[in-house]
Amino acid sequence: MEQRHAVSGHWAGPWDDGALGAWAAELRGRLAAPRVTLGLVFIAPALAEKAEAILEILRFHGRIPLLAGCSGAGLIAGDREWEEGVGLVLGLYHWPGAEVRAYHFGQSQVESAEEGAAWSEQLGIGPESIRGWLVFLDPYHLDSETWLEQWNESFPGRAVVGGLASGDPRQARTQVYLDGEVREEGGIAVGLGGGIGLECAISQGCTPIGETWTITKAERNLIHQIANRRAYEVLVETFNGLSPEDREKTRGQVFLGLAMDEYQEEFSRGDFLIRNVLGADPKSGVVAVGAWPRQGQTLQFQRRDAEAATEDLEAVLARAGERLEGAELWGGCLCSCSGRGSGLFRKPNHDALLIQTRLGVPGLVGFFGNGEVGPVGGRNYLHGYTASLALIDGRGTGA
Repeated sequence: MEQRHAVSGHWAGPWDDGALGAWAAELRGRLAAPRVTLGLVFIAPALAEKAEAILEILRFHGRIPLLAGCSGAGLIAGDREWEEGVGLVLGLYHWPGAEVRAYHFGQSQVESAEEGAAWSEQLGIGPESIRGWLVFLDPYHLDSETWLEQWNESFPGRAVVGGLASGDPRQARTQVYLDGEVREEGGIAVGLGGGIGLECAISQGCTPIGETWTITKAERNLIHQIANRRAYEVLVETFNGLSPEDREKTRGQVFLGLAMDEYQEEFSRGDFLIRNVLGADPKSGVVAVGAWPRQGQTLQFQRRDAEAATEDLEAVLARAGERLEGAELWGGCLCSCSGRGSGLFRKPNHDALLIQTRLGVPGLVGFFGNGEVGPVGGRNYLHGYTASLALIDGRGTGA
């Protein structure tokens, strides 16, 4: 079926450069547009040694002037997910009026930024010309946490959506791609500007339990008091206040949601950054978490399981649909955690199928990765067990 702005497909091989070229040309023919603005490609680890040749074939036969992506141990296209990555997936996008540019960066540039060389200076681009970013990162040779902190400062208020590449874990090796180049370190950042909009749907896979509370004493990653009570007591009270059925679901699946803006009067799912509960000590009353919470910050305990993850994704897609009302979708990119998929949901294609059922995203493409990137409360974070979805539309109003 021809599409005007976006198409995507999955090529399963076996390897043959002629067959791959014919497939890329056929996919390009389905994009009923005069030119391709951007191509996104994700390649299974089994094809790592052929990645450079693959990129050249795709660029030539798909007539792709700008091609970006990374390796993925699991692949996503349309409403399908291939968790045992086979072949590759490719999305082609025609975005009239868009200004799209892409950069490769490495750890040395992260260190330069630490010494004062702002990213806007290193790249020669200011935040005013960017609506948001798609990013694909190497998890083994790049300090992604530090990089993202720097990026937030250099491009304030600009959404960053993407993920950490995945590959064969036995080799601790991944790849990132830009045009015809294959890199095994660093990251790729695709800047989106001009006449397109970027909408984000970040599903952290949890549902809230109990009430919202205020942290009244915290030190580093330790919460001592919640609402002037021992933190452990509040956690136990929250758990015991659940129905017997919900207690059984929650056992061993308790997480913490930290509100990014404590001045809000009401909170919803997208306002909380989800982090692990690392431990709880009944003697001292302290709860240890995978973050550094602040005194005065609002928290809410959360449950993560298949049911909660489905409920959360449904909710964030509904909100995204409301924000996109009246807009024409021009494509999408989904970075999903390798801890999701059939291992969590006990059935295939969960996230991709639900996204297509609710929103019908043309040209949806993506991968299962080692971590996800997306905004919560106006700032970008690294996540786990998350589905990070970027939606491109023709509004030109930005994120």
